[in-house]
Amino acid sequence: MGQEILIVEDDVGLAELIGELLEEAGFATAAVNTAAEALAWCAAHSPYLMILDYTLPDMNARQLLAEMETRGMARPPFIVSTGRGDERLAVAMMKLGARDYIVKDSLFLEMLPPVVSRVAREIDNENERRRAEAALRDSEERFRELAEALPLVVCETDLTGRINYANRQAFELFGYDREDFARGLNVFQMIAEHQRTQVMERVREILATAHWRAEGREYLGVRKDGGEFPILIYSTPLVRAGQIHGMRNVVVDIAERKRAEEEGLRLQAQLVQAQKMESVGRLAGGVAHDFNNMLGVILGYAELALTMVDESQPLHRQLLQIQSAAQRSADLTRQLLAFARKQTIAPSRIDINQTVNSMLGMLQRLIGEDIDLVWLPAPEVWPVKVDPSQIDQILTNLSANARDAIDGVGKVTIETANISLDEGYCATHPDSRPGDHVLLTVSDTGAGMDRKTQSHLFEPFFTTKEMGKGTGLGLATIYGVVKQNCGSINVYSEPGRGTTFKIYLPRHPDDLAPSPPSAETVTVERGSETILVVEDEATVLQMTTLMLERQGYRVVAAGNPAEALRLAREGSGKIDLLITDVIMPEMNGRELAGKILHDHPGMRCLFMSGYTANVIARHGVLDDGVQFLQKPFSISELGNKVRAVLDLAC
Repeated sequence: MGQEILIVEDDVGLAELIGELLEEAGFATAAVNTAAEALAWCAAHSPYLMILDYTLPDMNARQLLAEMETRGMARPPFIVSTGRGDERLAVAMMKLGARDYIVKDSLFLEMLPPVVSRVAREIDNENERRRAEAALRDSEERFRELAEALPLVVCETDLTGRINYANRQAFELFGYDREDFARGLNVFQMIAEHQRTQVMERVREILATAHWRAEGREYLGVRKDGGEFPILIYSTPLVRAGQIHGMRNVVVDIAERKRAEEEGLRLQAQLVQAQKMESVGRLAGGVAHDFNNMLGVILGYAELALTMVDESQPLHRQLLQIQSAAQRSADLTRQLLAFARKQTIAPSRIDINQTVNSMLGMLQRLIGEDIDLVWLPAPEVWPVKVDPSQIDQILTNLSANARDAIDGVGKVTIETANISLDEGYCATHPDSRPGDHVLLTVSDTGAGMDRKTQSHLFEPFFTTKEMGKGTGLGLATIYGVVKQNCGSINVYSEPGRGTTFKIYLPRHPDDLAPSPPSAETVTVERGSETILVVEDEATVLQMTTLMLERQGYRVVAAGNPAEALRLAREGSGKIDLLITDVIMPEMNGRELAGKILHDHPGMRCLFMSGYTANVIARHGVLDDGVQFLQKPFSISELGNKVRAVLDLAC
């Protein structure tokens, strides 16, 4: 057994005989003959069981037990043996805790071993139960400690949903206190009302099937103050002694996760939109480039034909119609290039207040008398570096859209402000860059837009106007202009509540001097210099050559870079000016100019293209000192630009 049975018997012979019988039954024993010896032995040992003679020389069994209690000693299980068959004494000893009461008669020695064995089994069972209960208490204590330390809600309920245990996090998350718990809380009152039936059915399913695998289900939790928030609930049956007594639930607050998921979806949508806009931009830029070459030929020959036909002839009017249609088409391609950020610009340091102020009269005429134009400039606004014509594009397009969105009377407000964008703002607006910006805001009191319309707002050819009343390129142009200048644009609108566009342009350092004005003339001057024209599109080459020859220049024409290099080397005369397309097979215009300049060091260069493709400009912004002519061009535009570049060489 691992522990001894203490025999307390004043009859030494009987004590020895009892010991022998019990040892034969497999028990270890020890024997004492007086109460004093029993007290001493129990103080030094912990007997498994005492066989206690009621009458001892120094005190009886009842007195011995009382003395043990007085001394604070643990009372071991005991069996009383006595020579008196007194029923009242037996009852009294059983009330004191005796496991059995045996009379020392003729059957005493025969009965004792089976009684001891039975009591031993009872003691073992009780010890095992106590150990199990202690283990359970220890396990529950560890569970409580773990539950209190978790950043999750842990609660246990009975079969009706009444909460029997809840950790600290449960009270903090749902807003209840210990007094609420004491009055009685039901787990279902912490679920949104429209989902309670669903949760109850889920609980019944788990209890009916004894479903042990915890599967998280999403619901809306309800705080004490009525506020709702998303939660994830894991539930398993709560089992005690093999019986299901209720449910154990782990609740996770997933509000932050939901916000992160929504933010991730929003950023993903922004990325997809940006990629779509970039793809459309590349397509638009490529189409515009090729289309510009064709338009250049149409416009050029129409202009030449007009110089050869008298104004009184019907053909003259027809040529004007051709020229007008081609010019409108050229305007459309310029808008496509603006969206694709491939238009070529010459930005300068400007005061945006002055630029806007100079446009107010024109903008008021554009929107009409029924609409008020309010101008709210910020004092001492920071300078920006932008091509002033692009501010004209932005304000003209936004004002025209505002006019069309306002039914009857209304108001358009233009504002400027200095603003600094931090990392936090840029994290939620991926198109933005941190730093100082000038904010240009245009708002109207028009019809407004829904979210679906806003998601397509900057796409080329998307329009909400009636057929024939809009090209769908106005806002796409603005988007391209803003991006080309490293800025960002946001729109805020709701149906019936108007629209606000916020355009952020990077601040330009104050200590830089304004860019010098470009050297341009307003009248066409003839010349006689030698010009090498390089263009891989044959019709454009012929048309450009004809335009220049009509203005008196000597023209050497080359259809590709290799031919241009050969003509430059073999020619005996000086080449005063190279006019070359930027994008050509074999090599680009800048590389070609570098090779020819080696043999003709005094030669001036003029680049022409439908768009620059970053060869002579970065994102459409001309490098310093580079002379550029945008296709398509007229005879006067070509003549003025050629004369200006040649004069700069003097």
